[in-house]
Order: sequence, then structure tokens, then C-alpha cells
Amino acid sequence: MLTFQDVKNNVVIRTYIQRADESLVALGYTEHSFGHVTHVAETAGYILKTMNYPERTVEVGKIAAYLHDIGNVVNRVEHSQSGAIMAFRLLDHMDCDPEEIATIITAIGNHDEGTGQPVNAVAAALILADKADVRRSRVRNQDKSTFDIHDRVNYSVTHSRLEISEDRTEIKLELTVDTEYSSIMDYFEIFMQRMLLCRKAAEHLGLKFRLVINGQLLL
Repeated sequence: MLTFQDVKNNVVIRTYIQRADESLVALGYTEHSFGHVTHVAETAGYILKTMNYPERTVEVGKIAAYLHDIGNVVNRVEHSQSGAIMAFRLLDHMDCDPEEIATIITAIGNHDEGTGQPVNAVAAALILADKADVRRSRVRNQDKSTFDIHDRVNYSVTHSRLEISEDRTEIKLELTVDTEYSSIMDYFEIFMQRMLLCRKAAEHLGLKFRLVINGQLLL
């Protein structure tokens, strides 16, 4: 069976992830390279494992998460759909099981807040893991005077933690925001749609989604 490590070590896949991120550098986006996709993969795996999904589902979730942004090599617009098609071809050539390919490409094709929905557990875990990855280290623009709202919001987040409660009834995204760079209102201006999708994703997994910023419960 295809493993997460097989996918991580695949030279072709790594090339597409790297080139996709280069396009986003040119567009002024935050980091979407190996740091982001590895973090999202590990977080998706944590969510599925904590919710007692089978080990194979956890592995499939990590593969989907690692590949989720590969479509940016084509274009940022509709990157979830182009990424799903790319992932299909790559995984098919790696002799991945068709049932698992179907789950993976469904999750990738549904991870973006513009068109996505948590249609299965892997998609739900990917949505939560991806949208929770807000942090200062993803901002590449070093000139604070030229920050746009996305730079300001990401740069303002000095601590981010996604955690499922011990009784497995809630999943909480806890952020520490330095309001010198961005207001909490700025966060909601650009991330409200993402947070609403996170709530749907959490509900699919039988969880309540909670958002805590600077100690205050906001969702």
C-alpha cells in the first residue's frame, strides 16, 4: 500500500509543490511550500487519529493533506480542482488503490472555502488542518510598510494551536494575536468564510468548533 512517506519522498511530487509555491511567491502569497503542507498533513493525521478513525484512513488523510495545494502550479484560481486532477494522475501512476484515490481527490477538490464542503472525514480533517495554519512564519514579505491585510493578519498571529478536547466533543483553534499589526476585526474580515467552513467540517466529525483569540471565545 502507498504510504505517506512514499508520497513525501517522491521527487516528481516535490517538484510540483516547489514550483507551485514559486508561483505564489510571485503573487505575494504566504508560504505554501513543504513547511505548510507537512504541517497540514500532520495536523490532519492528528485529527483523524484522535477521532479514532482506522490507521489507514489516517494515512490517506495525511497523503491528501500533503498534496492539497499542488494545483497552485497551474493557477491559484480553482487550485483545489486542478490539484485533485493532478493528484489522480500522480497517485494512479504510483499504483494507489482506486478507493483511496477517490477519497484523496475528493478531499483535495473540497478543501477550498470558495467551493469546498466536508463531504467525507478526510475532507473535513483537511479543511480544519489547512485553515488553522495561520502563523507569522508563513509571511515572506519582510517590509512591514507594504503589508496587505493578509500579511498583517498572518504576521500578527504569534501562537496558533488546534486541539481536540479529551472527551472528543470539541475542536478548538486558539490564537494569540499581536494587535499592533492587526485587529481581531481584520482576522474576521478575511477568515470568516474559512471559520464557517471549519464549523461545518467539525460538525461532520461530530465536533463543535471553537475559536479563541487572546483568551476570548469568539465562535
